[in-house]
Amino acid sequence: MHWYEKLNQYFPIEEMKSKEHMETLLKERPEIYHKDEGPGHVLMYVETDDFVFIDYLFVSKNTRGQGLGHKMIEKLKDKGKPIILEVEPINYEDTDSEKRLRFYKREGFEHARTIGYRRRSLATKEINEMEILFWAPDHAPEELVYEAMKKTYNLIHTYKDEKFYGESYQPVDEVLTLEEKRDDLLQDL
Repeated sequence: MHWYEKLNQYFPIEEMKSKEHMETLLKERPEIYHKDEGPGHVLMYVETDDFVFIDYLFVSKNTRGQGLGHKMIEKLKDKGKPIILEVEPINYEDTDSEKRLRFYKREGFEHARTIGYRRRSLATKEINEMEILFWAPDHAPEELVYEAMKKTYNLIHTYKDEKFYGESYQPVDEVLTLEEKRDDLLQDL
């Protein structure tokens, strides 16, 4: 199965970039946008001079529990930069959402409790809320995570969006906000 189909079957439509969008990023932004693919996984990520952003991490059901996700995270940690990602809040109807959060907690990720992320999906037209998780070799302040997310949004998420989707995503300042500190999403896991 093609790497894009694996991602598309696993991730909700409101979170997926189009195949053309992702292939264009790989072709036109190869210095920062990367794909790591194997029989049991697909990892799409951004690497800049000062951070790594996990765009998509997929581990197939038949290889889960074998340490493959841990190995991929360790490979990224070895770069010695903060690692940032977007994750769905816990959805009790989707057992995978809690498993994902538990996985990232085991890997040492923290919840960015002051960063709000609300983006209108161009596919569904609904507001999609996400949470930001991060890991840093020397605890990073959430302001750094916020600036890295803004950079990622502008460089990757909205890259040629009008061409791919027929309309543009909202401006970054409408999507990402600094807020009062909220409860820790990972605390009770």
